[in-house]
Amino acid sequence: MKKKVVVALGHRALGTTLPEQKVAVKKTAVSIADLVEEGYQVVITHSNGPQVGMIHTAMNEFSTNHPDYTASPMSVCSAMSQGYIGYDLQNALREELRKRGFMRTPVVTVVTQVRVDENDPAFQNPSKPIGHFMTREQAEHAEKAYGYVMKEDAGRGYRRVVASPKPVEIVEQDAINSLVDANKIVICCGGGGIPVTLQGDHLKGASAVIDKDFASCLLAKELDADMLIILTAVEKVAVNFGKENEKWLDEMTVEEAQKYVDEGQFAPGSMLPKVQAAMDFASSKEGRS
Repeated sequence: MKKKVVVALGHRALGTTLPEQKVAVKKTAVSIADLVEEGYQVVITHSNGPQVGMIHTAMNEFSTNHPDYTASPMSVCSAMSQGYIGYDLQNALREELRKRGFMRTPVVTVVTQVRVDENDPAFQNPSKPIGHFMTREQAEHAEKAYGYVMKEDAGRGYRRVVASPKPVEIVEQDAINSLVDANKIVICCGGGGIPVTLQGDHLKGASAVIDKDFASCLLAKELDADMLIILTAVEKVAVNFGKENEKWLDEMTVEEAQKYVDEGQFAPGSMLPKVQAAMDFASSKEGRS
């Protein structure tokens, strides 16, 4: 049996602009193809931070200049980002694998919905900034015209903020499982997935952004993966980061990680969710890492 590994790509592995993304995914494909060549069964998740912000801004600008069109909700912007990131990533990976002689290794992108709890406390305190900076006047217009929640961002202007609820269920999990069982390389849960709430039989898009590390952890557990790899912009996790007594960590136990979390060693919205996701996965079943 091949070992299953979920690889979560950060935004550095994808670039920011369209030209950057074309270059970045080619480099990323090399590392993923190395895992495939070593015999791992790979499932890929990815960030969509810069990309979904760009789409959100572009769609809002379009609706502003064309009043007959409504602004696209976050769920739709997330779906768009999954499609175009997956398109570039799957083509780069397919090309790299074919160079290595893997002529029959399909790579497929699954546009993935992730269910969240509509009563999640995060909806009462939106905190995840998205999109471009605005002036106070622009922010007030966005609040009145679109119902956005706007917050001032470190003196740089105003940005829209949305909730970041925890993932509860990956809607397309069965389809992903079937593809993995058929030995396909799957790209899924892009940007943490499209956040949806269950309204009867209807899945309703939510104005939210799911942390991709928590979604990747849930995916890895549901796949019964052996390993969860979360790629970061730095080589290792550090304690006392940026201080004179900074210490890089080669490894740590779940207990050690919890101690560091309790000490506030990891920044919220940056390293903290990665460490928490890794702790959750590693402690969920014996032998997971």
